[in-house]
Amino acid sequence: MKTLGKKIRLLRQQKGWTQQDVAKKLDVSIPAFSKMETGITDLNLSRLNQIAKIFNLTLVQLISNSETDDVKDYTKEIRFLNEKLQQKGDEVIQLRKKIIELYEQLEKDNPRP
Repeated sequence: MKTLGKKIRLLRQQKGWTQQDVAKKLDVSIPAFSKMETGITDLNLSRLNQIAKIFNLTLVQLISNSETDDVKDYTKEIRFLNEKLQQKGDEVIQLRKKIIELYEQLEKDNPRP
C-alpha cells in the first residue's frame, strides 16, 4: 500500500497540487489524505475509484506498478528542462551585463551637457 501512496503523491506533485487541493476534491481532511499518501490508511475500492477519477486515470492505471515508472520518467524530463532553463537564465544575465556595458560606453562617449 505504501507504493500506491507514493504514486498518489507523485501524481499530485506532477499536477502541482497541494495535499489540501486533493483533500478538498476527495472531501476529506488534510491529515486523512496525508495518511493515504503515506500508506497508513488502507484505501477501499470506492476511494481508489475516486482518486483515479481526480487524476484522469482508470483504476487499473492507478494501481498498476508500470505507471509509477512513467511518473519517474516525467520527473527526469522536468530535471532536464530545469537545467535548460538555468542555462537560459545564465544567458539572460550575460546579455544584461553586455547591455549595461554598452550603455556605460555610450554615456562615456556622449556625455550629457
